[in-house]
Amino acid sequence: MKATFAVAAAAALTGVNAVSVHHRHARAHDAFHALEKKADNATCGCTTIYSTYYGEATLSFPPVPPTTSATPVATPSSTSTPPPPPATTTSTAVLVPTPIPQTCSTTGVYTFPATTVTLTESTTVCVPSTTAVPSGTHTLGGVTTVVTTATTVTCPYATVSTSEGVTTSVIETTTYVCPSAGTYTIAPTTTTVDKSTIVTIPSVTNYPPGTYTQPEVVTTVTETNTVVYCPFDIPTPSVSTTPIQVPTSVPVAVPTTPTVPKVPTSIPVVPKPSSYPASSPSSSTPSKPKPSGTLGGPAGQPWGISYTPYETGPQGGCKSASQVEQDIAAIASAGIKSVRVYSTDCDTLPNVGGACAKHGLKMIIGIFVDSPGCDAHSPSVAEQISAIKSWAKWELVDLISVGNEAVFHGYCQPSELASLITKCKGEFSGYTGQYTTAETVNIWQQSDFSSAICGVVDVAGANAHAFFNTQTAASQAGQFVKGQLDIVSKICQGIPGIILETGWPSAGEAMGLAVPGVTQQAEAIKSIVKECGDKAVMFSYSSDAWKDPNTACKCEPHFGVAAALGINISI
Repeated sequence: MKATFAVAAAAALTGVNAVSVHHRHARAHDAFHALEKKADNATCGCTTIYSTYYGEATLSFPPVPPTTSATPVATPSSTSTPPPPPATTTSTAVLVPTPIPQTCSTTGVYTFPATTVTLTESTTVCVPSTTAVPSGTHTLGGVTTVVTTATTVTCPYATVSTSEGVTTSVIETTTYVCPSAGTYTIAPTTTTVDKSTIVTIPSVTNYPPGTYTQPEVVTTVTETNTVVYCPFDIPTPSVSTTPIQVPTSVPVAVPTTPTVPKVPTSIPVVPKPSSYPASSPSSSTPSKPKPSGTLGGPAGQPWGISYTPYETGPQGGCKSASQVEQDIAAIASAGIKSVRVYSTDCDTLPNVGGACAKHGLKMIIGIFVDSPGCDAHSPSVAEQISAIKSWAKWELVDLISVGNEAVFHGYCQPSELASLITKCKGEFSGYTGQYTTAETVNIWQQSDFSSAICGVVDVAGANAHAFFNTQTAASQAGQFVKGQLDIVSKICQGIPGIILETGWPSAGEAMGLAVPGVTQQAEAIKSIVKECGDKAVMFSYSSDAWKDPNTACKCEPHFGVAAALGINISI
């Protein structure tokens, strides 16, 4: 079953341009990463790998029952002059203690009663902030981060998106590879105005738990249609801090013009491995010993290639068993040892499995989680588990990947994914090989993920695409992917890493220094194979016309790497 690949381009808010990034796999659909290029990417000095929505909050915050009996509707404080009409309030109460915007349609003296908001847990939302700018082009927003060494940082930042005419403030998380020490401005936006203007920029704000009070505000309005913001005081003594800006995981300085480091010439690194949680035995992990044996192929040769049994034309129907057999025969002739499949539809297991058995290839099989409901009872997951159990050609299987970026897309919580992996181990009782899940490296680096998953997998599977690091040229692709492999190999104590997806497009639009093309693809794939091909699955066997051509890089249909690997691909 194939699903569409979506890229939601965020729209402008009062002239501030912004972008959003999604990374989506369809179920049993080849993996793909799309990136909208930042307007001011050159000022960043470090590069976006992936970014995703993890939550959203509207700029007009939804109401909740107030904790006091006061009704926050403004009324005139004096009747000696004709009273203005009541102020138009954006909301009668707020979900979080952000300043309440009150629109006063006429002049006069207004009184805004006190309001109290109590938070029982830490809450992170987008908060609109305003700033006055003169005419010209201005870089605004984002966070400025100072790093003392080459490292990978993950920062939440605020942007906006527009859907069907509705503008919404959203929080996204962006992971950057900072290739050397320096000051980096992450996720700024650019706006151009022809006169002095007050612009609004959403910013990420974290409110700790506590009671917040907006005291009574009395103000004189001298202009019509004036918006008055009524701020909240600091929390009651039970909370010792005022609302703080995030991210808190990296040093944040006052935004300045960043120092732009040079193009990276070495593999990016992350903090010492001791900063990551070591794997610990899980009570839900089966007591059987870890599978023996190692994964991979001969040094200097590609270990595996991803494959989906879809026709490559615009319709993307299922290939016949004979077509699949012809493809697998070509893969085997090129010396590749393993084929990765994502799911079980289109008779993947009998057709691909039968061809692999005939031509001496091993398989990496998968269970694809394509919607919320990370559970063995979810219909699509249950269907795949049943198909694998019925097929049960365990002698062909080197590795089972339960989930492909399921946590990245919010379909699974780490604990849910760990439970699903454990459930599969119980269901596939005849299988004695290794288990993993496939996620991007920044997901593996999150402590809640690694602490939940390290105890239930035998290898740490990562998807790593050098093309979407905009300061990595084709010739540097191998260095980048090897760097990602080194990172993920240190996250779970005693558990090696493996690259389950990596490639380069043969056509499309450039992403900074990453330029697509037949020559560039061949150079990139050669570089990856040289550096870590024996521990990597190449993405993917064929280029597919049924994939969306309208992404930012216009490269999605062009990730077929068969020619670059010397495979004689069938049409």
